[in-house]
Amino acid sequence: MSGADLVQSPGLPRALLMSAARLPLTAPVTALDEQERVKALDIPAERPLTVRLDGIELITLMTLGAAPEALVLGYLRNQRLLPLDDIVSVQVAWQEDGEAGTADVATRAGVDDLAGRTARRTVTTGCGQGSVFGAVMDEVENIVLPLDARLRQSVVYRIVETIRTQASVYKRAGSVHGCALFDSAGNLLHFVEDVGRHNAVDAIAGLMWLAGEGGGDKVFYTTGRLTSEMVIKGAQMGIPFLLSRSGTTEMGHAVALQTGMTLLARCSGPHFTVLAAPQRIVFEPGLLAP
Repeated sequence: MSGADLVQSPGLPRALLMSAARLPLTAPVTALDEQERVKALDIPAERPLTVRLDGIELITLMTLGAAPEALVLGYLRNQRLLPLDDIVSVQVAWQEDGEAGTADVATRAGVDDLAGRTARRTVTTGCGQGSVFGAVMDEVENIVLPLDARLRQSVVYRIVETIRTQASVYKRAGSVHGCALFDSAGNLLHFVEDVGRHNAVDAIAGLMWLAGEGGGDKVFYTTGRLTSEMVIKGAQMGIPFLLSRSGTTEMGHAVALQTGMTLLARCSGPHFTVLAAPQRIVFEPGLLAP
């Protein structure tokens, strides 16, 4: 269990009291291969993290635990429950055995009608969370993403190559999703892995929130499929580009069209498919992938 640190964010006029609770991200196990040989393997950790807002239990997230404070902040941001300025502290504490944890969020004056705002849920395909509060779904039609943002084909290739060579829990142990934030030149800004892709995107949202980073000139990459919830969260963060090495769902595609988000799927090597808002992509004929 880690102590608390005062974290000063460029996006905040004051210090935010925030813990730095870290645990091992993998656990060693033994297994047999197809020839009955004993092998030592690492597998990803998975722990329940119960979020309490001013003492009121809000949700339990299944998480790797790589960035629990950022995960909680991003979750609150993407659920639109309160502004960052209203948060006094985020304190994450893991049990001694590391099997479960709590995240206590203290606010300045509470959240108006918290019960009413969290009562209506929509069950989703989100691994690690599985629901979004209904009011968030209602806000989609009001999201406007920058029309003049552009992404060069060569930058798409640079992003894919960066992810391919990134050191990760997935390469060591598998069974996790990764999300990354890039600038428009393809420079990696944040990379987070978790047992659920929605946890990973929320953690990056939290890091952006703390740093006061806008999304209009950013590119978001995920290893997971592009569901409606993933597209909504990307749009809420103001990011016009969402890339995945996987595919999309019909509703994810529909939300991308509705918000005007540029959606790229099946991003692997020299290949990608633009499914929505292709006008933002600057194609470079004859360009070879790395």
